[in-house]
Amino acid sequence: MMDKSTYIGDNLKVLRKRNKISQEELSKKLELTRSTYSGYENAAAEPSLDTLVKIADFYGLSVDVLLRQKLGDLDDKEVDRVLKMGSPDTKGEGLRILTICVDENDGERVELVEEKAKAGYTTGFSDPEYLKVLPTFSLPFLSRNKTYRAFQISGDSMPPVSNNSYVIGEYIQNWNHIRDGKPYVIVTKNEGVVFKIVFNHLLENRELELISTNPLYKPYRIKISEVLEVWK
Repeated sequence: MMDKSTYIGDNLKVLRKRNKISQEELSKKLELTRSTYSGYENAAAEPSLDTLVKIADFYGLSVDVLLRQKLGDLDDKEVDRVLKMGSPDTKGEGLRILTICVDENDGERVELVEEKAKAGYTTGFSDPEYLKVLPTFSLPFLSRNKTYRAFQISGDSMPPVSNNSYVIGEYIQNWNHIRDGKPYVIVTKNEGVVFKIVFNHLLENRELELISTNPLYKPYRIKISEVLEVWK
């Protein structure tokens, strides 16, 4: 179980230093003694719920961010997003564009991203003109209430899925729902389209751990800021 006092203390330091305010100044604004506030930053004491709410209101954040997100592990752009929006958008509540193709009856078609098209997918995944040239198909057993996409998988890192096989994924809007130990297609800015077993570390350090079923390939982690899409 995470030590919330440690997260709170580190987060208070990050926020105060980014706002260029001293402990003495902030203590006065929060109607606390300096020694009391210093104890929170040093994890010697935990603030009450009322104090947490007051601190969160001062910085324009949610209490959940102070408790559960380790701001010190975020890069500057992600921290800026926290200050503006409350938290990095893992829930899909911000603008995350999903472009789809439909048939003449407004039924969704499944786009097929073949190996030759994967290089352009990271920039074209939300572009209707890019998706328009992809092959599409429909499968009667897929839910009409969900969005699916098919990806061609290359390499030997994920047996029993063989090189050039195809996997069909369901679009995941809320990345907090990623379940540990399940296979997902992850679309990233730097690596493109990857198919891996995923472990969700978003609450701890804003990362996903990607694991191959082939033991020759080492597990690795990616920052959530690198992720563009998730399909299960």
